Amino acid sequence: MQRLRIFVPLLAGANLRDRSGAAFGAALGVLVAGLVGLLVARALPDFPFLIAPIGASAVLVFAVPASPLAQPWPVFGGNIVSGLVAVAIVHAVSNPILAVGLAVGLAIMAMSLLRCLHPPGGAVAITAIMGGKAIVAAGVLYPITLVAANSAALLCIGWLFHRFSGHSYPHQPVPLAAAPAATGLLREDIDQAVEEIGETFDIDLKDLENLLLRAETIAAQRRDGTGAEYSI
Repeated sequence: MQRLRIFVPLLAGANLRDRSGAAFGAALGVLVAGLVGLLVARALPDFPFLIAPIGASAVLVFAVPASPLAQPWPVFGGNIVSGLVAVAIVHAVSNPILAVGLAVGLAIMAMSLLRCLHPPGGAVAITAIMGGKAIVAAGVLYPITLVAANSAALLCIGWLFHRFSGHSYPHQPVPLAAAPAATGLLREDIDQAVEEIGETFDIDLKDLENLLLRAETIAAQRRDGTGAEYSI
């Protein structure tokens, strides 16, 4: 009996070692972010020491470090930009429900334009409005102090952790060890295919290109070795 698709892992290439390492790294990263946040809370006693969205940022930085959404500028810039957008909205719109909706929507737009799209940024926008009177009253101090400190600390631990994890961070696509087989596949073909499909994929196109070329090379080696093709 086939497993229900809902229980099939969504992450290609994930294994127990990577997941265990990601769990440890995320725990360490959030711990250090909280300790750094305590320094901010000493200067601003009404602030918490940690923003809740940093937990979601930790998932990306440690579990999927190759994701474009997990890179340093999206994490740092996306969180701060979203907080700044929310601060502007909350002081312009009195209805909290309307303010939250506008803040999240405009935060997505701002992050997209600034090339720092980061999903937890949407949560940062919400916390800047719904996080309590002290946070709302603090205005821009919230994103430029606590949000910035938590995000920077998490990134520092992420950078240090991935020096030993075997994953590059900030991510750089791994160059092919050997020239790929001549398949006729060009980068322009990949760009056109992505455009025609009309979906947004959470993968760097250079990584996708390397993956496809490596798969083509493996297939060519199999054909050369056996003299026959097998369906994948």
